[in-house]
This record gives sequence, C-alpha cells and structure tokens, in this order.
Amino acid sequence: MRRGIRLVTLAAAAILAGAAHAENGNIHAEVFAKLPQSVGNIAFTPDNQLIFSHHPFYSPDVRVARLTSPTTFEPFPNAEWNTPRKGTDQYLDNVLGLRSDESGVVWIIDMGFRTQITPKLVGWNTRTNRLERIYYIPEPITLKGSQPQDIVIDQKNRKFYIADENIGPGGDGSHAAIIVIDMDSGVARRVLDGDRSTVPENVPITVDGSDLTVPGKDGKPSIIKVGCDGITMDVRSEWVYFAPLSGRSLYRIKVADLNDEKLSPEELSGRVERYSDKPNNGGLSIDYAGNLYLTAVETKSIGIIGADRKYRTYLSDPDMVWPDGITASPDGYMYVSASQVSAAAMFHDGKAENKTPYLIYRFKPLATGYISR
Repeated sequence: MRRGIRLVTLAAAAILAGAAHAENGNIHAEVFAKLPQSVGNIAFTPDNQLIFSHHPFYSPDVRVARLTSPTTFEPFPNAEWNTPRKGTDQYLDNVLGLRSDESGVVWIIDMGFRTQITPKLVGWNTRTNRLERIYYIPEPITLKGSQPQDIVIDQKNRKFYIADENIGPGGDGSHAAIIVIDMDSGVARRVLDGDRSTVPENVPITVDGSDLTVPGKDGKPSIIKVGCDGITMDVRSEWVYFAPLSGRSLYRIKVADLNDEKLSPEELSGRVERYSDKPNNGGLSIDYAGNLYLTAVETKSIGIIGADRKYRTYLSDPDMVWPDGITASPDGYMYVSASQVSAAAMFHDGKAENKTPYLIYRFKPLATGYISR
C-alpha cells in the first residue's frame, strides 16, 4: 500500500513540477508538492516515503505527516500520536526536526513546550509500524527556553546530535547548545552551551528589505536572534558541522571530540573550528562529496559550500519563502520546504502574508546526498 502511494506521488509530481531559477547552468529545482499547511522539516525512509513536520510556528493540529500525493497527507505515524491526551506523554506535542535512519526508523524531536511535557526523541519504525524507542530529554539537558529542533543520526558511534537553538518560551538564544544522546544507554549530555559557535550573532534577519523583529522586554521591537539551528555530519562520521541561524559563521568539530566526556567545556570549545562564511541560514545538509547545502532564509535560495570553504548560491526561486528543512532522498534528489515563516502576521503588523499552497521543492545536488544527515 505504501509503495503504491509512493509511486502515485512520484508520477503525479511531474504534473505539478515547475523550474526554479538556477545559478548554475543545468541545475534546476522543481515544485514537488503543494500542500495546505506549512511544512517544517522533511525525512525520507529507505523505501522513499516522505515524512514531514507541519511547522510548529503555526500550531498545527497534525504535528507530523506522511505525504500521500503531491497535494495530500495523512497523520504520521497515526492520528492518535498527533493528539494530546491527559495522563500520558505518548503523543507528539510540538515538532520541527526529524530524520530517518537506514533501518526505516523515523526519529522525531518533540520539543514539548506546547502542552508542557518533557522533551523527547521518538523513534517510529516504519517497517514494523511500531514504536521503536523514546529517549527523554529532561532538565538540565534541556532548559527553560530550549528548542531542540534538528538532528544528526550517527550509527557508527551510536549517538544522536541535536541542535538546541534556545528560542522556545523564555529563551533568547544565549544558551543555545548541542545535545548528545547515547543510543544504547539513553544518557544525554548538553555541550557547547552558550559557546561562541552556538549562540546567535547580533545580526538582523532581513527578508524583502525588512528586519524580522519581536517585542523586546521594554516593549520596543527587537531583532530576532536564533541560536544553533542547522546541523549535519560528513559520511565518514568524522566532523559535525553546525551553525546558529543568526550569524555569518559555519563551524565544525571532530566527532571524537564531541563525544569525549573527559574534555572540559573550555577544552571542548577550543576544539571547535570556524569552517566558513555563510548567510543567515536554517537547514543544513551534506552530500557524499562533502558539499554542504544551506537554506538561505533571507534570499529564497539554496547555498552551497564546497571544498574551497566558500559560500555561493546554488539556486533560488521567488516562491521559496523561508526555505527550511533540507534533506536527501533515495531517488537522488534533495528536497527542501518553503515554510513562509517570515510572511506570518507577527512580522507584518498583524497582517498575514503567508498563503497556500505551501511548497516542497526538489533539486539535483552536486553529488549523492546523505539521507540521515
């Protein structure tokens, strides 16, 4: 049944496809899906099922969904898991980040602050259609203001690496961090909290000529500053790459250092390397050749950083408003959502400019992309 849905999806997508402007000759992006609600992050299972979060910025009823056609979806893993219930935390409350592993388990980060439950990482096995495991992320691993929202799956070292941008309720990005969870023991650590590499820089997010602001503590407009957001890892599981959304620097750290519990916070910070310049960006992905792909939220574009460590625009499209989650698929494409966060009413004097349909694009990367990263 799922395979049938997938084939229908792929065939019908060609009807909706439209080319986006490419900065590189033959590189094009297609509109793969047009949906009624904002899409946050995207994951692909090994059998090419497309699983996605509805962006939590808009408080969706269906937190996580499975694409059933280029214009339709169904709750994932089911309706019950998308429905908050008293007396249990066995539901998805507030989700942005998710990834699938090589075994078909979709790992979903539940930030938990919508109905005030403990943040957790939920694994759902798409092959058995059963819960695989839950890893809880309580205080002090998460803090007031935590917003853990992107993930890397490191099967080689049996770890998860989660970016916490620290802009949830009560957060201002100053305690952004990386959370490391051991797959076997479930033990979690919070590292690089408040580090120069995870906290936002004091630069505005400017879209269509306007800075995105929120009311400050004094009631006056204050620019949004978002901490550690995009995170990915190379194919050899040697380097983790990460960056605050608000900032001009992309960083990396050796996986061995990130997992070395003997290092003090100061020693670990000293192992972080500034890798390259970048614009304000959300999502981050990588291919087998080591090229990094960044969703440039201000310019409706996808950027790339290659071996020369220099950023350049890869492709753009005027309807790619706030490109967000980006991931590879078994079909050889990379997929990216356009969540339209910057068009929301709170950024436009109460007048919403976001509108349906919400788009998922796909494009050919320079080399095969790494699905779980």
